[in-house]
Amino acid sequence: MIVNLSKQHSLLSNWVAELRDVNIQGDRLRFRRNLERIGEIAAYEISKQLAWQEIETQTPLGIHNSKTLKAQPVLATILRAGLPLHNGMLNYFDKADNAFISAYRKHHHDGSFEINLEYMSCPSLTNRVVIISDPMLATGASLVKTINYLKQENTPAEIHFVCAIAATIGIEFVQRECGNDIKIWCGDIDEELTAKGYIVPGLGDAGDLAFGTKMQS
Repeated sequence: MIVNLSKQHSLLSNWVAELRDVNIQGDRLRFRRNLERIGEIAAYEISKQLAWQEIETQTPLGIHNSKTLKAQPVLATILRAGLPLHNGMLNYFDKADNAFISAYRKHHHDGSFEINLEYMSCPSLTNRVVIISDPMLATGASLVKTINYLKQENTPAEIHFVCAIAATIGIEFVQRECGNDIKIWCGDIDEELTAKGYIVPGLGDAGDLAFGTKMQS
């Protein structure tokens, strides 16, 4: 399942436009906050698909039959760029367990790159709903490697992925490698990917825009 949240013409599409805008991107606080807002909207939309249960709630004047989540999801994010999206979802799924993955592009002199996954901290994911966040879904390689790593010792009940912008080719790669049971939630979808694996028009390097430039690995 693929959901392009901008198709709903909500405030989310305004925030995606600001993420793309070179005249606004220099404001790191605003950039991070817009990613956080997208995470909040995605969490709200995903919550509609999760299992709920009815409980009795004691009010000052009586008993109310309330609906609550049957189980808390696990929020997983790919460091460092995914942190603002993750924080946005954590604002809504405030009782969720959390997982953190370090996955990055290891660049070579010929311009090629490979995905390195060096660190992971997570609870048991068996029979859990897992929601992974990363601002950009470009080639899809880092997401596929992350999902395969998560599945080595766990069997999640559901896997959702949240991003600000996805490339069509990246979505198709993830579907081929992981099957259609991966539910992808996008702030927007772009059609073009450069030879070096960057989304066009995209927005640039989300991690650098959120947290500052880094040394090239």
